[in-house]
Amino acid sequence: MFWKFDLHSGSHMEALLERADVTLRELLDEDDVLQECKVLNRKLLDFLVQPQHMEALVSCVTQEPPRRTGGEAAYPSVSCEILTSDVSPITDALGEDEGLLRRLYSFLQDQSTLNPLLASFFSRVMGILISRKTDQIVAFLRKEDDFVSLLLRHIGTSAVMDLLLRLLTCVEQPPLRQDVFNWLNEEKIVQRLIEMIHPSKDENQHSNASQSLCDIIRLSREQMIQFQDSPEPDQLLATLEKQETVEQLLANMLVGEQVESVLVSGIQVLLTLLEPSRARSEAVGLGSFYGPLDGQPELGPRGMEGGFCQASPSTLLALRQHLRDFHQLLLHPPKRPALQMTWGLLDPPLGNTRLQVVKLLGSALGAGDAGLQAQLLELDALNTMLDLYFRYSYNNFLHAQLEACLSAVLQSPAPTQSAEGDLQALPDSPVVKHLLQKCRLVQRILSAWEENEQTAAGGQRRGYMGHLTRIANTLVQSTEKGPHAALLGQLLKELPEEEQERWETFVSGPLAETNKKNVVDLVSTHNLHSSSDDEENDLKEFSFPQYGVLQQAFADYQMQQVTSAFIDHFGFNDEEFGEQEESVNAPFDKMGNLSFSLSADDESPNSNLFEVCYKERIQQFDEDDSDGEDAWQQTELGYVGGAPAGLGVLCAGGEPLASQHVCPKPLHLAGAWVLANGNVPWLPGPYPTLHASFPGPSPTASADSVPAEPHSSGGVDTGAAVWDGPSSDTSQPPTEGSWALFTDCPQVQKR
Repeated sequence: MFWKFDLHSGSHMEALLERADVTLRELLDEDDVLQECKVLNRKLLDFLVQPQHMEALVSCVTQEPPRRTGGEAAYPSVSCEILTSDVSPITDALGEDEGLLRRLYSFLQDQSTLNPLLASFFSRVMGILISRKTDQIVAFLRKEDDFVSLLLRHIGTSAVMDLLLRLLTCVEQPPLRQDVFNWLNEEKIVQRLIEMIHPSKDENQHSNASQSLCDIIRLSREQMIQFQDSPEPDQLLATLEKQETVEQLLANMLVGEQVESVLVSGIQVLLTLLEPSRARSEAVGLGSFYGPLDGQPELGPRGMEGGFCQASPSTLLALRQHLRDFHQLLLHPPKRPALQMTWGLLDPPLGNTRLQVVKLLGSALGAGDAGLQAQLLELDALNTMLDLYFRYSYNNFLHAQLEACLSAVLQSPAPTQSAEGDLQALPDSPVVKHLLQKCRLVQRILSAWEENEQTAAGGQRRGYMGHLTRIANTLVQSTEKGPHAALLGQLLKELPEEEQERWETFVSGPLAETNKKNVVDLVSTHNLHSSSDDEENDLKEFSFPQYGVLQQAFADYQMQQVTSAFIDHFGFNDEEFGEQEESVNAPFDKMGNLSFSLSADDESPNSNLFEVCYKERIQQFDEDDSDGEDAWQQTELGYVGGAPAGLGVLCAGGEPLASQHVCPKPLHLAGAWVLANGNVPWLPGPYPTLHASFPGPSPTASADSVPAEPHSSGGVDTGAAVWDGPSSDTSQPPTEGSWALFTDCPQVQKR
C-alpha cells in the first residue's frame, strides 16, 4: 500500500529551524509561519522569543521599511500578526520586557504625522497587551508623564483614538478600571479633548476628539448602570456633565470664527449628553445600555412610562444660554456653494450644520425642561424648522428629523408630581398649542397636500409627502387617543369652519385612501378560511394539486394483476363503437373483445406439423462433427415428398390461398406456422418470411416441385436470423409451382 512508503513531505519550516544560520526574515517569508505560531510550534516559538528577534519584530511594526521593493513591505504586517496572535510565550516575552515596551512606546514620540498603517499595527499590539498584561501595561503607561499628551497630539490618527478606547474598555477588573478612569481624569483628558474641538485644529482632530468624548459618555453610563453598587462615581462622566465643561465646548463652537466641522463635532457631543437611555436594573454587559437586541440606544421622548434617564440640569442650563445662537445658525448658516441637482439648482444647500442643529433643537424640546421649551417657543424655532421642511422638499434627512421631533411633541406626556408624590393632571402643553396655533400645522399639511396634487399631475411628486403622511396620521391618532387628545380636539374646534371641513374631508378622503394604498398584504387572504365550521362547499374553491393523485393512480394501475378477465373485456365491439359515434363526449368503455382459441395439449395435425417442422429445421449438435461448416447457416423451409395432410392456409378474408396467391403476412405461433382448423391468432410484427409451394389449385400446401437442397450435416440456424435471410423477389408475380411469398399482412381474421 502507498502508506508503506514515507511519502509525507515535511514542512519547510522544520527544515529551516534545523539550520543554525537561519534568519528571522527567512521565517517571515514562509507562508505558514503564523499558522505554526498558533499551533504552538515549540522550535519556532523558542526562536521568536529570543530578545534580538523580539526586538526585530517590534521594530518592524514601529519603523517603516527602508525600501518598498520586494517582499519587505509585508514584514510589518506579518510581524504584527505574530505579536497579536495571542500566544502566551510571545505575549509574556513582550509584556514583561520593559525595554521592548519602551521601544514600542517610542512610536508615539515621533513628532511628525504618524503612518496610518503602522499606527494601526501599534494600536493592535498595545491592545493585546492591555487585555493580557493589564497590570504591567497600566503601570508602565502611568509612569510615562507624556502619555496623554502624546495621545492628544496624534488624536487625528484614528488608530490612536482606538488605543484610547481600548484603554477604557479592555481593563476587565472593576477596581483597576476605576483607577484608570481616575488617572485619566486627573490628567484632564476630557478638558483637553474639548480643546481639540477648536477652529485652530484640523478636521480629523475635530472628528476623532468628538468621537472619543461620545465613547466616554456612553461607556461611563453603561458602567454606571452595570455597577450600580459602586461606591465611587464615574469621574470622567461627572466632569463631562459639568456646566463649565459644556460651556467650554459651546464657546469653542459659537464664539469667534464658526467652522462647520467644529459645529458638527460639538453638536455630536451635546446630542450624546442629551441622549436618553433607559435605566435597567436587570441589564448586564454592554447591551444593557445600547438596547436588548441590536445594540442601538433606546431613544424616546422624556417622561414616558419606563423612566428614561433625564439629562443633567447643568447641561440644559448651559445649552439654554446659547439657544439663540443655534437658531441663528438655522437662519444664517455657514456659506456653502450652490449645488446643481438633477431636479435643478440648490442655492444655498441645507448643509450638515443646519441638519445637526435641527436634530439638537428637537432633542432639546423633548428634554422636558420647561424653561428651555419656553425659550425655544419665544424664538419661534419650531416654525423655522417647518419652513426648512417645506423649502428643502427633497432632503429626507431633514424630513425624518422633523417628523421625529413633531411625533415626540404630540405623543410625549409631561407629568408633574405633587409634594405627596401623586401624579397631577396633565397641564396643557404650550408646545402643542404653539404647533397648531402659531405654526399652523393643520393648514400647512392641507396646503402642501393640495400643491402636491397639482404638481403630481405634471409627473413630479414632492419628496416630503411620505413623511407628511406620517405626520398627519400622528396628528389624527393623537387627537383620538393620546396624552393631548382633549387639547388637540379643542384646538381643532377653534379652527374656522371652512378649515375644519377641509380637515375632516382630508382625513376621511385623501389621507384614508393613501393609508389604504400604503398597506401591503404580505399574503392574499381573500380565499383563506380559518374557521373550523366552514362548509364543505366553501372548500371547493381550492385548487388542490393533482400531480400526487395522478401519480398514485398510475402506481395502482401498474400494480394490478393481468388476468384472463382483463383480456376478455379489453377493447370494443362494433355495436359499442357505433354508439360512441352518436355521443362524442361519452367515454370508451370497451375496445372490443378478442379471444384466443388454442389447445396446446390436444392431439391434432398441428402438433404433428410442429414436430415435422422441428425435425426438419433443427438438428442435434454433434460434438464429433468438426467439418467447419457454419452451424447457423440459413436454409429455406420446404417439404419433400408431399406436405402433411390437413394443412390449410388462409389469407386475409378467410379464403383458401390459390397457387398463385401471395399472402402478405405469414403466421407463426409457438412453431406452428398455419393452423389447419383455421383459428389464427393475431400477433404484432415484425414477421418472418415463409416459403411454401402450391402445385395446383388445392388449398393444401405441397413441395413436389421444390428441388431438394442438401442440408448441412451440422446444426442449422433456429434463431431470429433464420427469418432475416434473402427472400424471393416479390416484384415478379409467382408462377405455378413456384414458391409463394408471405410478407407483412395488415389483417388476419379468425375463421
